[in-house]
Amino acid sequence: MATPIPSTSHPDVVLIGAGIMSTTLAVVLKELDPSLKIEIYEVLGSEAQESSNAWNNAGTGHAALCELNYTPQKSDGSINISNALKVNTEFDLSRQLWAYLVKKGAIKDPQSFIHTVPHCSFVRGSENVAFLKKRFEALTAHPLYHGMEHSDDKKQLEEWFPLVMKGRDPAEQVAATRMRTGTDMDYGALTKDFLDSLRDQDGFCIHFFSRVQDLRREGNPWNVRIRDEKSGEQWDVQARFVFIGAGGGSLPLLQKSAIPEGRGYAGFPVSGIWLRCDNPAVNGRHDAKGLRQGLDWIASNVGASS
Repeated sequence: MATPIPSTSHPDVVLIGAGIMSTTLAVVLKELDPSLKIEIYEVLGSEAQESSNAWNNAGTGHAALCELNYTPQKSDGSINISNALKVNTEFDLSRQLWAYLVKKGAIKDPQSFIHTVPHCSFVRGSENVAFLKKRFEALTAHPLYHGMEHSDDKKQLEEWFPLVMKGRDPAEQVAATRMRTGTDMDYGALTKDFLDSLRDQDGFCIHFFSRVQDLRREGNPWNVRIRDEKSGEQWDVQARFVFIGAGGGSLPLLQKSAIPEGRGYAGFPVSGIWLRCDNPAVNGRHDAKGLRQGLDWIASNVGASS
């Protein structure tokens, strides 16, 4: 085992993992107190290569516009929209932060990470069609969902997403909702934008190829054990505050911290397979997002097949 290097660094804040969570927190903390000394430690050679990478998450910009699991149907047949309202509000707060940073000049180009794309939910079968209509009525009664559209007219749906409707049985009952103000997010690009703004500020530093091995409290400060993945050298860093944003590596570090709040958590794998089409003739016929999410939820919760 390599001999630990004596600590020469005493940052106020250590952030573990160079993804969207750590970089967002770093930006917010620097806005609140520019004098803070903040260091990020990342085991890989660049930022946003795991959960924040565009190919590793849906990037929906979750505003609960098309996610049917946020609007469960209660036993009395009514639709509970409380979770949808909460998620929508939280995403709007994120957009306010990004808009502020764009106006300030910290983010140079919002088109680098966010684009408008309609969010749609699509269902099949009479029971599912009835559910979607009730969901639409419950959501649009709230101002957050002003502008949401609903249709069970096949010609209308063919205009919304022709590839989804192509070749379907004319007798099949279908319906959909559409929110044209939905967004497509590239959280990997936003992470890079955040880091670009942070690198220009005093008191900020990011270390790549640096694995956090241990985390323990020694009196008031935290002691963070770090290993250089290239040389094998180890060193300790003391910090007043530590944030674990290390994706799949978070649970072991949380357990090593020994804080009471770390008890009772478990990890489970989440995976997905994304289909990509590079044919512009096909891509140009589809301008919607969220369709598959709607089908999957309906299949497992209301009884339709997908």
